[in-house]
Amino acid sequence: MSGYENLPEKGGFVIAVNHLGFLDAPMAYYALDNWNLFIPVAEKWQENPLLRWLGKHLNFIFIDRFNPDLRSMREMMKRMEEGQTLVIAPEGTRARDEKMAQGKPGVAYLASKMGWQILPVAISGTEDRLFKGNLKKFRRTQIKLTAGKPFTLPPFPKENREEKLQEYTDEIMCRIAVMLPEKNRGFYAEHPRLKELLAEKG
Repeated sequence: MSGYENLPEKGGFVIAVNHLGFLDAPMAYYALDNWNLFIPVAEKWQENPLLRWLGKHLNFIFIDRFNPDLRSMREMMKRMEEGQTLVIAPEGTRARDEKMAQGKPGVAYLASKMGWQILPVAISGTEDRLFKGNLKKFRRTQIKLTAGKPFTLPPFPKENREEKLQEYTDEIMCRIAVMLPEKNRGFYAEHPRLKELLAEKG
């Protein structure tokens, strides 16, 4: 992983990462060597015995992705107050086409409302196709994680809240996309904010 110097010194921040394959979640624990993390996972996986067992050891929170889940939101806020670090993929599910999908607004809403610091992290090389292909041939998979500079989102204004929420979500996703190979940027490949960030990067 590169960008270790960008990691906040204390917990209670959000790691926002793109989601290419099922290896992404374990990579957070491996790269950071830190077990004071928690990860929201779709509740459908709670029915899977292996995922349920892993969830106990990897600190999963099973959430309802399709309905307001106040219980899970309260649990996330409680853990953040305790200094744990939230690892979340705003896309909500892994990219079947190996490209970024449009981000969902949940993390932007919470981070703006609570004033949480966000650390954008780009991950490449964890595509299921690549990993499974290398596994069959007993080859190592080259995985790259890059952490950008942490940032915070402004509080929501009283007007145009939905428009602002979309802008905040795009900000998170574009800050991840700028660190990804062009082939993985998907939905955000032509986004004006991504172009601004690429120009600043030079």
